[in-house]
Amino acid sequence: MLAGLAAAGLAGLRWLRVAQREHYLAGSVTRFAVRWWALGANRLLLVAGLLGVLLAERAPLAGVVGSVAVATGPFGLALRGRTAPLAWTRRLRTLAAIWVVLQVAMVGFGASLGLAAPVAVLAAVAVPLLIDAALAIGAPLENRLAVPYVRRASARLHEVGPTIVGITGSYGKTSTKAYVTHLVAATKQVVPTPRSFNNRAGLARAVNEQLADGTEVFVAEMGTYGPGEIADLVEWCPPSIAVITAIGPVHLERMRSEERIVEAKSEIVARAHTAVLNVDDRWLGPLADRLASAGTTVRRCSAVDRRADVAVIRDAVLVGGSAIGRLPEGGAAAPTNVACAVAVALDLGVPRAVVAERLLGLPTPENRLVVSSASGGFTILDDTYNSNPAGAQAALRRLGRLARPGGRRVVVTPGMVELGVRQAAENGYFAALAAARVTHLVVVGHTNRPALVAGARAAGGAEVVTVETRPQAAEWVRSHLHEGDVVLYENDLPDHFP
Repeated sequence: MLAGLAAAGLAGLRWLRVAQREHYLAGSVTRFAVRWWALGANRLLLVAGLLGVLLAERAPLAGVVGSVAVATGPFGLALRGRTAPLAWTRRLRTLAAIWVVLQVAMVGFGASLGLAAPVAVLAAVAVPLLIDAALAIGAPLENRLAVPYVRRASARLHEVGPTIVGITGSYGKTSTKAYVTHLVAATKQVVPTPRSFNNRAGLARAVNEQLADGTEVFVAEMGTYGPGEIADLVEWCPPSIAVITAIGPVHLERMRSEERIVEAKSEIVARAHTAVLNVDDRWLGPLADRLASAGTTVRRCSAVDRRADVAVIRDAVLVGGSAIGRLPEGGAAAPTNVACAVAVALDLGVPRAVVAERLLGLPTPENRLVVSSASGGFTILDDTYNSNPAGAQAALRRLGRLARPGGRRVVVTPGMVELGVRQAAENGYFAALAAARVTHLVVVGHTNRPALVAGARAAGGAEVVTVETRPQAAEWVRSHLHEGDVVLYENDLPDHFP
């Protein structure tokens, strides 16, 4: 029994970290456990653990071996974490306390039946399930604990009285937020939410800690994992101007369909007087028509239609069909994101001449198509903070423009995640596109390896290299690339992904 309890303690450190990295969503830990235990040698460890459950009562040594297997594995999922160490926050301590109660209760129940040893090993194997149960139990408590912070943030917004710009979308939120902030900052006091502070707790914290007196515009990025979350945000942080950048299969694993994604994202316009929409998106064009019919002011933004309210076509920025400025030549900004930002700035009263001048200095958000030079003389294109099919294809096009004749062209990627039933197909398609354009495709990790390798080999042309971790990929790049070569780092996954 003691071996089982010790194994559970070590397993808890691993799986509590997964819970924290997955934003404390119930069900996420078990989902990752299935992925990890299904890999190679980890299957043998799991079998050893299950045999320990079955044999512990009659053969105590088998229980010890099973416990050691659970404590050791799964291979690859570190106790401390390389990219995201466990942080003992108040929320994590609360979660750990609930989990320990469940763990002890399960073992105690087994002991009451005279099955202390096998149940202790079973409880160690079941740590991911028990942590998910603890997440579900603790969710109402966490919601209640957040209420005072939300009320304080709501009062602060009322006190300062800024115009609130809400931005959501399957991708492009952070870039568009940066563009809006840059364009508006020339004439108004503007405060954006920090990077990834886009849920209830993060948004409340941003308001409470950063909304200074005199703020005229508050730019709030709003994310969601399902219907109702953004509706909750706009109840106490209501945007006057609501932006939807794009709809795509990001988070399809959780939302199940793009129709539900549209439903969840469109909650941002509920109390807005103006909706700014990328009408090139097949889901947002019809939404623009519905909103306009309902009386909402709609700003249609496009990268292909000159008749849109704001369009960015071949670096020219058009408002009402007339050019007001240009983007820097060779820039990496997504045209529709820029168009949405320009529409917001104009709606906030920023003069067209100021907008045109500020366009020339648009910021490049961190880890989004950032170009730099390595000490070895080759070019690095960093797009590691991107995990959507449209963005990945745009990055390939950017790579092609940077490539030199005769130079090596390399893509390093773990693939895209949270795409649900489309994940394998989307990764295979991306790998096929990459293989037709590059000399080497370096696949990191196991999460999407089968789909990426199959897609690349079906297309042919590129050499496929597989590595376990991002540092190994970087070492391969350093040892193989030289002046004149270019490498695209497309997406990066924290190390709780297999």
